[in-house]
Amino acid sequence: MADQLTRSAPVRETELDELLIDAEADDEQVQQPPAIHRPWLLLLGLVLVALNLRPALSSMAPVLGQVAESLGLSAAQSGLLTTLPVLCLGLFAPLAPLLARRFGSERVVLGILFTLALGIVLRSTFGATGVFLGSLLAGASIGVIGVLLPGIVKRDFPKHAGTLTGVYTMALCLGAALAAGATVPLSHALGDSWSLGLGFWMLPALLAMLVWLPQAKQRHAGHKVAYRVRGLWRDPLAWQVTLYMGLQSSLAYIVFGWLPSILIGRGLSPTEAGLVLSGSVIVQLISALSAPWLATRGKDQRLAIVLVMLVTLVGLFGCLYAPLGGLWGWAVLLGLGQGGTFALALTLIVLRSKDAHVAANLSSMAQGVGYTLASMGPFAVGVVHDLTGGWAALGWIFAVIGGGAILFGLKAGRALHVQVTCERIQG
Repeated sequence: MADQLTRSAPVRETELDELLIDAEADDEQVQQPPAIHRPWLLLLGLVLVALNLRPALSSMAPVLGQVAESLGLSAAQSGLLTTLPVLCLGLFAPLAPLLARRFGSERVVLGILFTLALGIVLRSTFGATGVFLGSLLAGASIGVIGVLLPGIVKRDFPKHAGTLTGVYTMALCLGAALAAGATVPLSHALGDSWSLGLGFWMLPALLAMLVWLPQAKQRHAGHKVAYRVRGLWRDPLAWQVTLYMGLQSSLAYIVFGWLPSILIGRGLSPTEAGLVLSGSVIVQLISALSAPWLATRGKDQRLAIVLVMLVTLVGLFGCLYAPLGGLWGWAVLLGLGQGGTFALALTLIVLRSKDAHVAANLSSMAQGVGYTLASMGPFAVGVVHDLTGGWAALGWIFAVIGGGAILFGLKAGRALHVQVTCERIQG
């Protein structure tokens, strides 16, 4: 259906189109996926890499108060510390296709896992300067890897892209839940040291490096061919996918950054509020795996997108306004909805792309712009809270963001492909 749709080619190309260059595979390789040696090892590597894409973000929130007190950070600096990694997810995502073209995606993933581990060490051992530099490096590393993995899935497992995207998303959720729930106990076990509790998450990154090492030794033939993908930044469908990614991510980071504070304001203890958040994140595992699989069973993804976003909004409004006696029920709904919204956002990147190098470029655009947009959501919540002195007005923010996500999701969920042209630039 998508191939029957035509749009006029633009006269001029933007600089961003020039930057988004990928070397994943040529068209013949996409149609005939390359033989994979030990596919179980590749799958294990993908899961372990995905597990490491959230602990650097979710481990900070439980100990943020201790970090701020220890380093003498102001409230504004503490807020920046939580926003900076999310902003870096977007700002550094466009580097991924350039690095993939130069070195190959597998080698880039290996190298970036090392920089992720280095960022975790920096923020754990070098005081206030280190905590900001390490957070920046960790966020940048996660942004680059997050762009590359959908392209690898599309190239190596094209017939199972939806299911494997769900597995990947499930691993993301599990990593986030583990770090959110285990960092404080780890800190206590390691001599009541928040720095050691944060630094512990370097170890899973190093383990992922070891498991991923065999993939970095392989070079796909497509790495010898580079393509310039033209027209992506002027394609309406690409922008619809991007805005859906950004808006659903904005709600996710609002929940992660502010839900405990909202619940404490409603009368819960900090421990209870943290448990509710952790429980909601764990529940995301269910919908993260099932939503993409169910979405790919129908003719398109529009119904699934509306359903998971409505469930998310019901859970959010329940946590914000409903009696606390039913809080865990609302938290479960919230987790089911948000696990599905993020999994579908990643699935759309793959399904709206004709091949692996288009998927990598669309991933770069959707995550680069999307996460930059998403970082504004938590900031807006803080501003509204400061202006109103409470949390009741946040319902308007949830409604606007959720409504926008449904609007753009209905467009992005159509069974179409982004309309781009791919030009071979070297061989």
